[in-house]
Amino acid sequence: MAAITFDLWHTLVYLPRAAEEAYYRTQVALAVDALNAATPAAGAPARSDRELAGDFEAALGEAVRAAGEGRTVTPRTQILCAAAVSGRTVDADRYLARLAQAVRAQPFRLAPGAGELLGSLREDGYTTAVISNTVGETGRSLRPVLRSLGLETAVDRLVFSDEQPWAKPAPEIFWSTLRRLGEQPAECVHVGDGWADIEGARRAGLRAAILFTGLQDYGRHYRALHAGPGPRAAPATPRVGKLGGVAPLVARLLPPRTRGGGRADGAAHRRAYPARPRRNSGVRPRATR
Repeated sequence: MAAITFDLWHTLVYLPRAAEEAYYRTQVALAVDALNAATPAAGAPARSDRELAGDFEAALGEAVRAAGEGRTVTPRTQILCAAAVSGRTVDADRYLARLAQAVRAQPFRLAPGAGELLGSLREDGYTTAVISNTVGETGRSLRPVLRSLGLETAVDRLVFSDEQPWAKPAPEIFWSTLRRLGEQPAECVHVGDGWADIEGARRAGLRAAILFTGLQDYGRHYRALHAGPGPRAAPATPRVGKLGGVAPLVARLLPPRTRGGGRADGAAHRRAYPARPRRNSGVRPRATR
């Protein structure tokens, strides 16, 4: 067997640019509402809505930077950190519930060709998974969205970084996913739109990574947070502008004759998942979702 893993945002699903900008503003507004409703400690300074928005955006920005280093900072931790700036005790559960409602209300769209691609890969015998850096929202809030789009049953696994200790580009999130699939890194190709996808696949020892460029019309805030500035995929990275081009490229990178059956024996399995990840330069990058 062999596996194909996918990024989620701007690879399999997306929001139109204007909707993506509106969603960001909604996230900030929800955080400000939660912080205004929070209980201040004795002597805590008063904060304007603008200052509270800045506290939250700083916490979100730090979560994005942590993801670029392969670490997870969940939405719960973000709102708690924003509240701690002004000595407030915030109801994180209420904030997350309102955030989940906002996620479900967004006009998410399936990327053109996504359904057909996933169906053809399954027919060809590949296992598939989504590996998503969920920084601004939770995997739990996204599952109903993916169910409504038909993606939940179109892949074998859904893996969200807020439910893991790691985020892309950490190799561990790839290894953990592949263990669940019963596959080996050398028998996997990853498809995504950003540096964290390509670099994470390299660190994890995957057969290859494919850079998808067809949905890189990011909203302004998304681009600033998740898409740069930062390192870019190497020029030699295979890339496609349409998902319809993925299957032929996968067949070339991971042809049928390399797809043997079953799990590796113990020694081979240990070799497939090294204890220490390979590291690249010391650049502190941004991480895509």
